Parts: sequence; C-alpha cells; structure tokens
Amino acid sequence: MRRRDFLAMAGVGLLTACTSGTPARTIRIAAGEPGGFYTSFARLLAAEVSAATPGNRMEVLNTQGSVGNVELLRDGGTDLGMVLAGTAAAVQAGELGPPVELRALGRVYENYAQLVVRADSPVRALDELSGRTVSIGAPKSGTALFGRRLLAARPGVRTTALPLDEAIAALENGSIDALLWSGGIPTPALRALDDRIGIRLLPLEPEMAGCGPSCDQLQVPPGAYLRAAGVPTVGVANILACTPELPDDVAEAVVRVLVLRAPFLVPQPTVGTQFLDVGNLIGTGKVPLHPGAQRAYRDLHG
Repeated sequence: MRRRDFLAMAGVGLLTACTSGTPARTIRIAAGEPGGFYTSFARLLAAEVSAATPGNRMEVLNTQGSVGNVELLRDGGTDLGMVLAGTAAAVQAGELGPPVELRALGRVYENYAQLVVRADSPVRALDELSGRTVSIGAPKSGTALFGRRLLAARPGVRTTALPLDEAIAALENGSIDALLWSGGIPTPALRALDDRIGIRLLPLEPEMAGCGPSCDQLQVPPGAYLRAAGVPTVGVANILACTPELPDDVAEAVVRVLVLRAPFLVPQPTVGTQFLDVGNLIGTGKVPLHPGAQRAYRDLHG
C-alpha cells in the first residue's frame, strides 16, 4: 500500500474515533457561485467531513462570495464561510459596516485575480480600459471589493457588477470589454470560454489594488489557459472562517479533515497554488484561529 493511501485511511479512522458520539447535526458552509473554486472546494470538504464524522452532514450554500458569506456568518445563516483575506480584514476593521468578529479554521488556498479580455481585444494593460466597461464581480463578492479598489484610481472605466455566468455571457456577446474574477486557476467556466472564443489575462500587481500584505505577486502557471502562462497577477489568500460561537468540536473535526485529507480537497483540474499543509493552514493573518482549530493543530503537529 502506498504511504499516501495508508495516511488517508488512517486519517479517516482518527477522524471517526475523535468525533464518535457527536449528536447528528447539519454543518453549513457558505461557498460561492456555481462553477467557481469556492463551491468546488466546499463540496469536496463537505463530502470528506460528512464521511469522517458519521451522524453529521455538511451542507454547501451557493452565494455571491466573500461579503455575502460574512453577512451569513454574522446573521447566523451559516456555520462556516469562505472569505478572501482582504475582505476579512476590511470587515474586521469596520470598512463595510459594523465590524464582524471572525475566527479562522485555516488558510486553505490562494485565489488568482483574473482580469479577462477577449483574445481579439486591443486592450493589453489595465490603464487601457478607460472608456470601456468592466464587470468587477457579483455585488456581494470579495472580487467586487477588490475590483472597486483596483479601478478607483482609473477614471473613465465604466463598471458593472455581474455574477460570473452573466459576466462571461456579456464578454462573449461584446456588451462588456473585460471581467474580473478571483478564484482557483483554471476556473472551468473561463477555460470553456477560452475554448470557445479565446481569452487573455491582463497583467496585475498588488500595488495596483492597494491591498497590502493580504496580496501576493503570482504568475499564471502553464496549462491554465491557452495564452496566459507567465502573466503576472495578484494572489489573495482564502480563509475558512467562522464566528467565535462555532462549537469547538466542529472546529476540531473540520481542521482534522483539512490536515489529514488535504490531497482529496483540491478540485481538478487545478494548476494554481494550494495552501493545504500545516505550515500555511495556520497562517490566517489578522483573523485569529478558533480555539477548537488551535487544539486540533496542536494535537496533530505539536
């Protein structure tokens, strides 16, 4: 038996043993738009948590993204939520209304900012979008927050806020000139658009969006899209977030899945950066780890 398979089987046994006797309940996770990486990851996580903790069931909620997920966490509409690190920092600082107290179960992977134009577009740089229309993402997404910052210093750019499927249709029919998306790479819906009409990604740098330490400089890896390899872009970490009210045993159970079942939580096909190892999982920045998550990490790794 291969070592990875042995560890995976051992992980299931350990998870089940640590959560036996837990009352039946539904654990909700607010994800994102259908076809996006949030939803793909959340479904894989839900399957693994449900399998590892018999009697529990994880339910995936489709949403518009990070801002909507924080609102659901605040209002008790979900137990867990996928939240961009930049959005989490803005929420805790009160930049989007009254501050929301968040806790983290882990830093799970990195989103790639993808500013997409048609392959036949004359636009080659961000500053060439003046006088053109850009979809900055769904209204309650972290992408839209990022997009507003990105375009704030670029007068003359017309913006609209469309969910991904609507933005793709609008780019394809020519009613918008570019769309902004933040997600895993390649995003299947964008890969399909690339196959139909051809797309390019415009180069981006963290300084352009003013997102400070929550952003990294990345390059689009080979194999993502036909014409994008090596294009510089912005990476933003994703936090699996909750509130302090999440029961400790739920936080522990989910963290054990993140650590022990990491190889099975990466949506395919994925060529972008992943953070599902303990060194990065605990790097949640300004969002402190939930006490149950802290206990699980200590127990697993000392």
